[in-house]
Amino acid sequence: MTFAHKQKGMSMLSWMVVLVLVAFFASAGFKLIPHYMDNRALDRMITAVESDPTTKIRSVPEFYTYLFKGIQVNAIDLKPEEVFDIKLENNVYLVKLKYEQREPLIKNIDLVVSFDKEYRVRMQ
Repeated sequence: MTFAHKQKGMSMLSWMVVLVLVAFFASAGFKLIPHYMDNRALDRMITAVESDPTTKIRSVPEFYTYLFKGIQVNAIDLKPEEVFDIKLENNVYLVKLKYEQREPLIKNIDLVVSFDKEYRVRMQ
């Protein structure tokens, strides 16, 4: 084994680079995960209108009120009138969820996530 003495593993500089990369991606992940969790909560609120028989929504303003209460309960920092576009057509609510969130990463570098989804909620 003449090559065994050259196989010492990673140098200190290599370990530092790996550590910096792991810290960078962990920091970005910890800043973005709450926004995806908030979006998932909004998604569940909208789909619950159709599946929950106790929810009696008869008009678009009632739908906005329902969503506003859900946003308050989940402590989401959004305004329903800026995030949702709700229309009623033939007893079907057409809900468009569209917004973006920015999270500062380093000085003037931001992480941006944007969400855009449409729902068709049928009322019984």
